[in-house]
Amino acid sequence: MKWRAVASFAAGLAGAAAGGFVSNPLEEDPEVHSHPWSFEYQGETVDASLDIRSPSGLCDPSVKQYSGYFTFGAKKKQYFFWMFESRSDPKQDPTVMWLTGGPGCSSMTGLLFENGPCKVNADGQSTALNPYSWNERANVMWVDQPPGTGFSKGSWDHNEDGVAEDMYQFLQAFFQAKPQYNKRFYVTGESYAGHFIPAVTHRIFEGNSKLAQGNVQIDLKGMAIGNGLTDPSEQYKWYPDMMCEGGGHAPPAINSSVACAALRAAVPACEASLAGCNSKVPGVNTAACLAAYEICNLAFQIPYQATGLNPYDMRIKCAKRPLCYDMSNDVKFLNDAAVQKQLGVNMPFQSCNLILNKAFMVDFMRNYHQLIPPMLEAGIDVLVYAGDQDFICNWLGNEKWTLALEWPHKDKFNAAGKKPFVVTGKEVGAKAGKEVGELRSFANFHFLRVYQAGHMVPMDQPEAALGMLDALLDGTFLKTPTAQLVV
Repeated sequence: MKWRAVASFAAGLAGAAAGGFVSNPLEEDPEVHSHPWSFEYQGETVDASLDIRSPSGLCDPSVKQYSGYFTFGAKKKQYFFWMFESRSDPKQDPTVMWLTGGPGCSSMTGLLFENGPCKVNADGQSTALNPYSWNERANVMWVDQPPGTGFSKGSWDHNEDGVAEDMYQFLQAFFQAKPQYNKRFYVTGESYAGHFIPAVTHRIFEGNSKLAQGNVQIDLKGMAIGNGLTDPSEQYKWYPDMMCEGGGHAPPAINSSVACAALRAAVPACEASLAGCNSKVPGVNTAACLAAYEICNLAFQIPYQATGLNPYDMRIKCAKRPLCYDMSNDVKFLNDAAVQKQLGVNMPFQSCNLILNKAFMVDFMRNYHQLIPPMLEAGIDVLVYAGDQDFICNWLGNEKWTLALEWPHKDKFNAAGKKPFVVTGKEVGAKAGKEVGELRSFANFHFLRVYQAGHMVPMDQPEAALGMLDALLDGTFLKTPTAQLVV
């Protein structure tokens, strides 16, 4: 979620460079390959085109990479993506898609600040390899969504249903153009993507079950939500505990018993407004959802903002609002003419679009957890993970909604208890058997609290994040008593 005066979510955007240095891109202009596509939507045929190029010298020259646009519709929506092949075995490894939240925050920031192949150096021009990039284990694509975010453009979506449909059609076009990547596919992301990920994954799931003529079966295997907003009705009522007790693992933001009593007294009104927003009564949802946004965020986000603390990491002060992190080096890199030439873009880059963020205010307080049980029943893997120092999409609320989720194995999941999540570092001198989190897991549903991480787990605890991804992709969460992974 993105932080504003009346709250919103953001994706985390910072991180130190690591690994070897990589120079700026070459002057060569990559060749563009266009792939026409069309699909039926609401009784009409929509013409589309997927344009793909292969940048050279950018970020991680050791692997094959693609960037491009999926363009469609009368208003020319254009979704931008940047993909890197796996550093391990691209022909056999899974494919992972990353969606940053906001809404309106670019997935390119996730790529550069969190889990991508490189980090931007202090000069804003050169990059350094990230040894904990998620493409160590998978072919990974980062997609700017919805239009108006990052390098994506065109007519804006205003709800998750629109984004889910657009993303499904993009994936259909991409996997028809590049069928070698349609294997063991996972949808991942963080923050407000706690809305996007269930919606997009469910659209793929639904599309597979009722495959339209000309479409391909997407090899959907799972999804992962990091510090997400998925079930506001459950998550919002845990804000007072997080503020006043730190969720048991972070420093409390408020120490006044009077102030904490007032926060807890505000919970029933917030709960009632959320119930109205998520009711099935026709014609009342828009006004009710806007009311819930105002009531709940005024009750909990404004008092937290008054503390001056970073909503994405309760251990530190907010350095610079609204995002609390300095992203100038990364923005400079993505606005560099040579970089844009390689990527095939020609527009000013901004990390988050605050105007677009407001366009999703109606959907902001709607629940999306209800899309998950049918997918769990069908065997789709679902991982919910959360850094325990985050306030805005805190681990406490995320754990509570996973425990409250109605699905056939609810009781067994809740009774499974917690066990240490352990990784063994790959770096020289790394501590063997390092405990990085606490895991609850039953069948194909997993909740992981990551120690000493804020809103952006791959940034704060990159080793833990890569081990977590490895466990999801390999299905090893349940294979050892301590879920030990070698990263």
